[in-house]
Amino acid sequence: MIKFSQLFNSSIGKKLIMSMTGLFLCLFLIVHLGGNLTLFAGDGGYFFNIYAHFMTHFLPVEIISYLLYISILIHAFYALILTVKNSQARPVKYAVAPKTPVKWASLNMGLLGSIIFLFLIIHMSNFWARYKFMEGTYREYRKELLTGRLTSTVYEPVSADFEYAVTTENNVEIVRVKDLYAIVAHSFGLWWYSLLYLVAMVAVSYHLYHGFQSAFRTVGMVHKRYTTIIQSTGIWLFAVIIPLAFASMPIVFYIKSLL
Repeated sequence: MIKFSQLFNSSIGKKLIMSMTGLFLCLFLIVHLGGNLTLFAGDGGYFFNIYAHFMTHFLPVEIISYLLYISILIHAFYALILTVKNSQARPVKYAVAPKTPVKWASLNMGLLGSIIFLFLIIHMSNFWARYKFMEGTYREYRKELLTGRLTSTVYEPVSADFEYAVTTENNVEIVRVKDLYAIVAHSFGLWWYSLLYLVAMVAVSYHLYHGFQSAFRTVGMVHKRYTTIIQSTGIWLFAVIIPLAFASMPIVFYIKSLL
């Protein structure tokens, strides 16, 4: 037990914790992106609002969500400790600025992480907290089961504790749900919020450009058979595709708000 505690109080132990929580957060990004892409379904938020309700009310998912929040805090805490220690160990900055993105990202993980953490606070207070704890608007979706035709209108709940309802009448599925889609559309219609989101995605790109590969090196997964695969996944999936996909959301919704 003493050796175990000594390990996680050491620099290597802290990096191991950061690596494991970081890889867990990478997995979450994939799941989160998959759900958010329903914003582009062109159905007035039907699938997205159902997805949002499921993610915030299904107990196993809620438990995983709180594990996610804890992982974010632990990752940020140990990142702060390691950044401070690295600064103390190297009080004099490099005379020559790094010329490659991976080196720049490696030397500025603290800055990138701080931008992302600040963004997460704003992002979660604007979406998750408003959706979970504050009053909002509701939508009623009517889907004809035979034709698939979908219509939606504003819904006024008859009781203050209403959250979600699904019924079927005359081959028409009726879904009444809280309208997170409206919150998203309004937020991304604000130029400053969309700009903040895009800046955060640039930070995420650089952060994962170095962090994904570094996490696997920390846990000892370094071998010529799969190192190239890990590097390619870190660069193309996590540093390019995922940030670009997330960035497309505020861009599309902001353009829509101008039309």
